[in-house]
Amino acid sequence: MRVDFYQLSRGSVEDALPALAAATLKAGERMLVVSADQNQLARLSAALWERKDSFLANGRAGGPYDARQPILLGDAAEPANGARYLALADGQWRDEALGFARAFLLFDHSTIDGARGCWRMLGQREDVERHFWKQDGGRWIEGP
Repeated sequence: MRVDFYQLSRGSVEDALPALAAATLKAGERMLVVSADQNQLARLSAALWERKDSFLANGRAGGPYDARQPILLGDAAEPANGARYLALADGQWRDEALGFARAFLLFDHSTIDGARGCWRMLGQREDVERHFWKQDGGRWIEGP
């Protein structure tokens, strides 16, 4: 499995997630977005629907049409939409992420210590490929 660490030094997760979600859909995959913060989930849903190029259809977990959602947002890492890609939008690692093909851990200055600990912990696993991304102006570059 692959884990991509995205350090948000400019902008917010609401700015970064739509591009990751669009790339996920372009790759023919579905995404589950997880956050314990219900207000953040609402903001993320709006950011996906209001994307400049084209909207990204999404729904909140717990509804009757979860299985149909290309992007499902919820507070638990349970892929009711069959997602193989997981975005941890609140910067909190969940071990359930290891059951996905790919996970995106988006973190900022308030969750950086947890991300560092997660990086070290996952580095001890042979079945996990880690990648770190940082912002450089308006783009993402892979860093050490």
